[in-house]
Amino acid sequence: MIQQEIKFIEHYYQVISEYLMTYSMQLVGALLILIFGLWVAKKLRSVIAALMSKHNMDITLTNFVSNVVKVLIIVMFVIIALGKVGISVTPFVAAIGAASLGAGLALQGMLSNYGAGLAIIATRPFVVGDTIEVNGISGLVKDILLGHTILVDEEQVEITIPNKQIIGEVLHNSFAHSLVKGEIGIAYSADHKQAIDLIKQILTSHVNVASQPLSKVGIENFADSAVVISYRYWVPTDKIIESRLEINAQVYEAIQAACIEIPFPQRIVTLKQ
Repeated sequence: MIQQEIKFIEHYYQVISEYLMTYSMQLVGALLILIFGLWVAKKLRSVIAALMSKHNMDITLTNFVSNVVKVLIIVMFVIIALGKVGISVTPFVAAIGAASLGAGLALQGMLSNYGAGLAIIATRPFVVGDTIEVNGISGLVKDILLGHTILVDEEQVEITIPNKQIIGEVLHNSFAHSLVKGEIGIAYSADHKQAIDLIKQILTSHVNVASQPLSKVGIENFADSAVVISYRYWVPTDKIIESRLEINAQVYEAIQAACIEIPFPQRIVTLKQ
């Protein structure tokens, strides 16, 4: 039994020795090819990333393209190195093809998300920092990945949306800002022009309110007990809550300081004898 094991070890030792003697220079050459390929892939990735950044390309698209180029260069040099040591890559290609087919059937949902992610990166309907609304969900775009997109809403909650839920849907993009709406009711006997001017001054002086698009202030409707003054303004999406609270407080204080009546709901009841 021991002799058989020794013969078995000797046989494989002899095979390995003969292979190393025959392909020793080829192995060294293959190793040098791999090292050179890794160096070329790294350099080319850096050059492409720098070139795209110089032209103000989207960071997500820049990272994706540079990484794909790096992987393709490495795969190419691996194939060259395997051929150098006498290993045929045809069986590997066939096996990879069969595995890819099976994986594609099993991971259709994931692949559809990746395809949608590629479409988003290529067409750029929105970029990191934009404010979008899709399928009733809105938020600031924090990151765009191949499989999903991450939003952050006004309450700083992260929302992950599969990319296939974005492509093909109606998409609202307000870029870095979001629209905020507010309203306040004043008495019918009050000076509505004075109230509108006060609100305009507040919106113009507030640090978070954007100059473009312009803020809008005017009469929204005529309620039973009050004239409703509506105001709309744009603020950075990550400052929605604090801006709304501050501006509402300032509007209320300014209306009160100007002695403009803010009526409460009331009804006039007439009793007939």
